Formats: sequence, structure tokens, C-alpha cells
Amino acid sequence: MKYKVIENFTRKLDQGRVQCQLCPHECNIGDGKSGICGVRINKQGELYTENYGQLSSAAIDPVEKKPLYHFYPGTEILSLGTYGCNFSCDFCQNWSISQEKPNLQRYQPGEIVQIAEEKGVVGIAYTYSEPSVWYEYVFKTSQLAREKGLKNVLVTNGYLNREPLEKLLPYIDGVNIDLKAFNNDFYREYCGGKLQPVMDNIELMNGKVHLEVTTLLITGLNDSEEELDKLFAWLKSINPSIPLHLSRYFPNCRMNKPATPVNKLKQAYEQARGNLNHVYLGNVNLEGSSNTFCPECGEEVITRNVYKVKNKLNHERCPVCNNTIYGEFK
Repeated sequence: MKYKVIENFTRKLDQGRVQCQLCPHECNIGDGKSGICGVRINKQGELYTENYGQLSSAAIDPVEKKPLYHFYPGTEILSLGTYGCNFSCDFCQNWSISQEKPNLQRYQPGEIVQIAEEKGVVGIAYTYSEPSVWYEYVFKTSQLAREKGLKNVLVTNGYLNREPLEKLLPYIDGVNIDLKAFNNDFYREYCGGKLQPVMDNIELMNGKVHLEVTTLLITGLNDSEEELDKLFAWLKSINPSIPLHLSRYFPNCRMNKPATPVNKLKQAYEQARGNLNHVYLGNVNLEGSSNTFCPECGEEVITRNVYKVKNKLNHERCPVCNNTIYGEFK
């Protein structure tokens, strides 16, 4: 199935070429060719998206698995993804769907919304692969979901141009941005992108949607104390209450470096907590590192054991000091 890309984010060029203006790559695409994402294709001077309605994965997940720890904790969400990505990360955890074309199933936006309603979930998460390369499908599905009172969540690398992002955001409730590193050389060499657009989008989304950030720590590449200091200080300058998930790297895709040492994760966790109100560790089970603490009085307000959640909040407030905790809560 081919679905015509909306004209607002394309520009016709000479000799039948088309420029895609969805993400910062702004690929200049010749006839019969695709952009970096592999799914937006020039057919005789018109740009089409090849993955509209094509699902590579779908599941009912705990919302904490996204990871979102301050967004309706303890609820479930319908998670779905397609194939394709505008990055080519050497360490990709979902490379079999982001960098290859797997078996697919076709669902129209209305069908997905109906399934979410029938399952009684809090909403729909666009995840697994990069949702921005599925832009038209995410846009339509999120509109329909909003009409039915369902929440919409993006789990994304944040590599999207400002205009399409601003058009989509009114229908999005929660976002987890995968901030790959805090140095542009890493983005260029290991991801095939640039850092600045991701930083710009984190700043843009702060205050407009519920926002959390994830960084996968890879020994010797993006985990130096100096780099992490800059990352934590920058995130603090935007909003110290944005939850940060520091995740443990394991060898995958084209990268075979050893897994991140647990001690390094512990050090980064303590370093981050000196700047930020809510820090968590992922891909590792360390006591207390998944729990939420009130930044005002230190009370443990949400306890997590894997995906079992005990929420002690009085709505969004600490039961001890009445301090408001950042997030969206039942």
C-alpha cells in the first residue's frame, strides 16, 4: 500500500526530484529512490510513504515499559510500531524492525482506536520503531484516539522538523525522547544524525506535553563524567523535574562493546540526582532505582517492582508534605 505524503512537508525539485521536509535530514530523493528512513519514496515526482497502516509489532504493555514513570503509572497502553527509521544506530535495540523490513499486518487508524477502546487501555503508544517516519499514520490515529478520550504517547528519537512536530503535538499527551548522547560526534558517527535538533525539540515540548527522557549509557562513548555533567545541567536548566531514565547498554545490532558495568550506572545515577528531581535506572534491577521520591521531603511516593506499581500519591501530591509531583496521574 502506498499513501501519498501530505504536501506541506515536501518540496518538488528539478528533474523529478523531491525533497522531504519531515525531519532534519531533508533528503533530496530521486525518482524510484527512498530517503534515509527507507519508507518515504519518490514515485514519478510525488513523495509517498510506504508504511502507512503497516504494523510490525503490537502489544498491550505496562506504561512503565515505554519507559514512562510519571504518566498514569500502573496503567496499560496499546503499543504499536511499523518499520523504518531516520537514524541508523549501531547499537539499535530494535534493529530487526527499524533497519529491516519484517512481516507486517495492515490496520487502519479507526481499527487501532477500536482495539484500544475494547481493551480498556489508557491510550496508544507509537513506539518500537521511530514513529516520526510513520507521521501520517500517527497523525490520523492520534486525532481519532483523542476524539475517544484516549491518550497518545510518542517514544521517539526526537529527530523531527519543527513545523510537523508543532502540528502533531496538540494530539499528543506524553513523550519519551531517546537522547542518544550529549555530544554531536556520537550522533554523527553512531546514529547518522545531529544532536542540536533533538535538544531543540526537548525544549519545545517542555510544558506542552508530559515529557520524559532516556539515555542509553555506553562505556567509553557517551558516559564520561564531563559529558554527563553537561547533560544533567542542561536538562536541569529546562526543567529539573523531567524524569531521566539512564539505561544499561547491552551488545546489539552492529555494536559488540561489553555491557555497561553496573557500578558505572550507579555512579551516573548519583551524579544525575545531584541535578534532577527524578532519575531512574533501566535494563538493570537495582533496589530503589525505579522508585519515585518526593524532591521536597524525600518520601518514597511510588514503589516499583519490575512492572508492579504501588502509588502512594494523593492525586499528584506527596502524602507527607503535599508537594506537587511532576506528571500525569489518575
